[in-house]
Amino acid sequence: MVNGMIIDAKDNVGVVIEPVKKGSKIVYLDSNKNVVEVSAVDDIKIYHKFAVKNIEENQPIVKYGEHIGLAAYTIQQGSHVHVHNVKSAREDLEHREV
Repeated sequence: MVNGMIIDAKDNVGVVIEPVKKGSKIVYLDSNKNVVEVSAVDDIKIYHKFAVKNIEENQPIVKYGEHIGLAAYTIQQGSHVHVHNVKSAREDLEHREV
């Protein structure tokens, strides 16, 4: 049963659509409609983010195809992604590649 989702192929985080317990599976469809399963590293509240792959420290967090912050430290696939491991970053929007 699908219990997570991503919106854009560039996303490195998804959103759970029901509460997920540590050790259980997060199941979502990728941009090609393939079923992907990720093991939850943490308990994740409904509508919170999870890492769909490992995200290295200072790499952009991408949700809905847009940068929403930077990884404060390396975030493991299946981890809860929230204010405890994401830092804000001001981007140079005038020179940003689209």
